[in-house]
Amino acid sequence: MTANVAVETTPVTPVIPVWNDPAHDTDTRVGALIAAMTVEEKVAQLVGVWVGASDEGGEVAPHQHEMEEPVDLDTLLPHGLGQLTRPFGTAPVDPALGALSLMRTQARIAAANRFALPAVAHEECLAGFATWKATAYPVPLSWGATFNPALVRRMATAIGEDMRSVGIHQGLAPVLDVVRDARWGRVEETIGEDPYLVGTVATAYVQGLESAGVVATLKHFAGYSASRAGRNLAPVAMGPRERADVLLPPFEMAVRESGARSVMHAYTDTDGVPSAADEELLTGLLRDTWGFDGTVVADYFGIAFLKTLHAVAGDWAEAAGTALRAGVDVELPTVKTFGAPLLEAVSAGRVPETLIDRALRRVLTQKARLGLLDAGWSPLPPALAGADLDDPTALRGTVDLDGDANRRLAREVAEQAIVLLANDSTLPLSRPPRRIALVGPNADEPTAVLGCYSFPVHVGVRHPEVPAGIGLPTLREALRREFPGTEIVTVRGARVDGRDRSGFAEAVRAAEEADIVIAALGDRAGLFGRGTSGEGCDADSLALPGVQQELLDALLDTATPVVATLLAGRPYALGRAADEAAAIVQCFFPGQEGTGALAGVLRGRINPSGRLPVSVPRGPGAQPSTYLSPRLAQATDVSSVDPTAAFAFGHGLSYTDFTWGDLTVAHRESATDGEFRLGFSVRNTGERPGAEVVQLYLHDPVASVVQPVQRLIGYARVPLGPGESSRVTVTVPADLASFTGRDGRRVVEPGELELRLAASSTDPRLTATVVLTGAPRHVDHTRRLHAAFTVTPEPSGPGQGR
Repeated sequence: MTANVAVETTPVTPVIPVWNDPAHDTDTRVGALIAAMTVEEKVAQLVGVWVGASDEGGEVAPHQHEMEEPVDLDTLLPHGLGQLTRPFGTAPVDPALGALSLMRTQARIAAANRFALPAVAHEECLAGFATWKATAYPVPLSWGATFNPALVRRMATAIGEDMRSVGIHQGLAPVLDVVRDARWGRVEETIGEDPYLVGTVATAYVQGLESAGVVATLKHFAGYSASRAGRNLAPVAMGPRERADVLLPPFEMAVRESGARSVMHAYTDTDGVPSAADEELLTGLLRDTWGFDGTVVADYFGIAFLKTLHAVAGDWAEAAGTALRAGVDVELPTVKTFGAPLLEAVSAGRVPETLIDRALRRVLTQKARLGLLDAGWSPLPPALAGADLDDPTALRGTVDLDGDANRRLAREVAEQAIVLLANDSTLPLSRPPRRIALVGPNADEPTAVLGCYSFPVHVGVRHPEVPAGIGLPTLREALRREFPGTEIVTVRGARVDGRDRSGFAEAVRAAEEADIVIAALGDRAGLFGRGTSGEGCDADSLALPGVQQELLDALLDTATPVVATLLAGRPYALGRAADEAAAIVQCFFPGQEGTGALAGVLRGRINPSGRLPVSVPRGPGAQPSTYLSPRLAQATDVSSVDPTAAFAFGHGLSYTDFTWGDLTVAHRESATDGEFRLGFSVRNTGERPGAEVVQLYLHDPVASVVQPVQRLIGYARVPLGPGESSRVTVTVPADLASFTGRDGRRVVEPGELELRLAASSTDPRLTATVVLTGAPRHVDHTRRLHAAFTVTPEPSGPGQGR
């Protein structure tokens, strides 16, 4: 008989692969993973697949785009996958069920490859998270109009938190392109025509998005907005100095200060070199000089365009190798050149595997920092924590991406972005009129407040059977709430575009019978010719689209005061209205809370404080033209074309008045490595609270190369109650006077400068003449980028303040 003997065993601790172990540093983890991968597995991490989430909570399905062949996930996934393209932004999907669909898909992706690697999921977020039922915020041009980076940072944080809550890792925003020609359709996506304004506001947006754990993507690097004649994707013709001093500084600032982890190349070519093939730009400048260590992703189909549009590659493999060599790491939106063509090129020795490893290291480093390599990674997004994942029906409607806090924030941005261009004291309508004639194509149009990358316009138009998913009150509805005792007669009068004038007579009749006319004019956002503003919706002039100018002129011909309001994506010449309208109110696609904000400004409940981020032209044809121009680009006696703006960059009126004074300059001379310190007071002399936007411009009278007459180098919002005063001090580093010299290096030259403290680019209030002394001094990417503003309330004198 055999005795039973108890045998003690030592538990075996599972061995965690190095790449899954957070105890190791990121470089070690990534290096070990790369060493373990086949070339097929490596390349799979460098591509995305365009998918759409299931509205039933099932796995995503590949999106069939007209420019690409269908993708077989069963064949692709065993090697892994780098990115999922727009699972929420391809078709309307309930947010909770979209999150469930993405979760299940991520589990499938991880289970299918031998390293259990999930994908990075990315989405558009240019005016909010671009998905169904998510808050539609104002477009970036409105962000610029606020001159308030702190507010934009708060907005971006909210957007990022919503994205992360449902499992999104990367947002394809912001746009840092500087407007060079307002005819370009994508002006609405930009922040403005000044590189400093663009840089500071975009940097704040990135900081907000990244603080929520979402990878921000700087785009479009670089030159996209300078295309010839404002045409989308047209070649860019500019010299290296314009590129260095106008188009690159916003990207440089964001790379240095924001923590951005991704950059998207531009579609365009500059002087014959496409950005996706520009090694000097994507590697030499971005990485080697500025020190960027994130990923460079392709703009959608941009690598294939090296063959099909730019003709600098003879086949898909050459396009892939060219982009990799330049510094592009990820092909979006879906696998094309980085698939079989790249693998065949590596096998044939046409593309070295070291280029793949270089890109892969960046991609895997980003995944490691997102936690996607960790052994304990879970696909469960925060929004579904604790939910019954086996009952999709019960999940529907449980995730709110348009809550009260979001809408309050959207309202605050919209309110601060509205610009009062002109006013003969007709506004505010503090005594409600008996009858308002609301006339124009945007009078009763719900989507008139949305840009082309808002979900209802970008995707929803292809699903007319699906409601917008968010509240979009029209201007008519907003005015009825703001003026409950006033009769509001609404007449469209004309379409946004088209030549039909049959509604003019009714519009004029309504105007003649009213106490005041509110003209609701502007744009219709769309894509590729389906709108008057948006991607691919370029304009051949800056005249109001369609017959809107004729309609406006017909209203001006009546004896009734006309308040022109614009819900638009770009600035337009307004003809005689610039001088004859009782008031003009400019809104740049202010989002879902925009009409309420506009109605509040008209009534006087809100005191407008927005400032123009782009100049409003006097004539429709003087383009390209921005305030940032040298003397010979302005009005001269040797040209019959006068490009002078009707309303200049930085302009904006208020319902109160501000006085500026008591300028002090600590030292009027400083070395070229020194600084100047200015002080002055701003007082609200009116009866309403308001915010003055102090703008600091630099004028360099004599330089070794031609300079703009002036350029913005700093700004600050100064909120003041009635009778209140604040002391503003500004420290101005000499570095801000630097520019790209004749030898291509950035230089601070000695000589006289004017520091103009101004209410706009054409309204200087105080000027300090200062002198830089000593030898010319070369500076680089480590130079100081900002003037430091300090705003300190001053004690009220007798009878002042309330």
